[in-house]
Amino acid sequence: MSRPTQKADTPPVPVRELSVVSADGARVHVELHGPEGAPAVVLSHGWTCNTRFWDAQVRDLAVDHRVVVYDQRGHGGSPAAGPGGYSTRALADDLEAVLKVTLEPGRKAVLGGHSMGGMTIMAAAGRDAVREHGAAVLLCSTGSSRLTAESLVIPLRAGALRTRMTAAVLGARAPLGPVNAVSRSILKYATMGRGSAPERVEACARIVHACPRGARVAWGHVLAELDLEARVRELRLPTAVIAGTEDRLTPPLHARAVEAALPHSLGLTELEGMGHMTPVEAPEAVTAKLRELVVTYVTVEGAGSTAAAVSEEEVA
Repeated sequence: MSRPTQKADTPPVPVRELSVVSADGARVHVELHGPEGAPAVVLSHGWTCNTRFWDAQVRDLAVDHRVVVYDQRGHGGSPAAGPGGYSTRALADDLEAVLKVTLEPGRKAVLGGHSMGGMTIMAAAGRDAVREHGAAVLLCSTGSSRLTAESLVIPLRAGALRTRMTAAVLGARAPLGPVNAVSRSILKYATMGRGSAPERVEACARIVHACPRGARVAWGHVLAELDLEARVRELRLPTAVIAGTEDRLTPPLHARAVEAALPHSLGLTELEGMGHMTPVEAPEAVTAKLRELVVTYVTVEGAGSTAAAVSEEEVA
């Protein structure tokens, strides 16, 4: 099937937008793209990002897939949560709510997560909705624990000082300021590979700088204390892992540890010269892996159809 061309800086237009209510009452902004009855893919973005992070995948997949993307609480169109509303439990609650509202009972989907989005899928591994709706998983540039201890963003020898400084960066309250040459250089160093195209660096910078400071800080504290090692072992769906060889935020050793702990691993793909932002840095590779998982684990006959009736309370 031929795919219509779109400018890379033009946001894909959803066929429908929803506001899903999570377990604690938090509202989660959701976008639906592509044909209603097509095989489904659900994508969860990472820290300081939003649904725009998946634009390349949405443009390609929505031609012949039902693509569900959503903003993590406090990001993009999802409002900030109340006190105590940021945790790995909240990540799992929000994903479970999205799956229940956007997919009919029994309908299967490929679940994809980048960075904190991958941690979301790990956190939700034992949830009923993941068992019911998950067909296969793609984890991109993510880890399950020891993020501050093993991050390479701070150019110091591993140890307590580097760990403390990395945690301070994750929880820093200073505003990011405007996107300019200096901020692009900092972001590229911290999150992207040397070979990343300038327009992709620019796209990531605009997404990250748009993240509200409160959500950035709150989720940064959660990531600094992350421990999902036990949850990885509960992720019994067929799972593929992708990592960039130049990822400083979650170096490839994280991906290797996650892949080794998975009950049903489909293997690890290391993308040479890529950094942490793999869906933007190497969109073709990530999209191709998602398509491969759909072909292998989701059939049109078993796809069902996206839930058409959503209560007024759940629609923005």
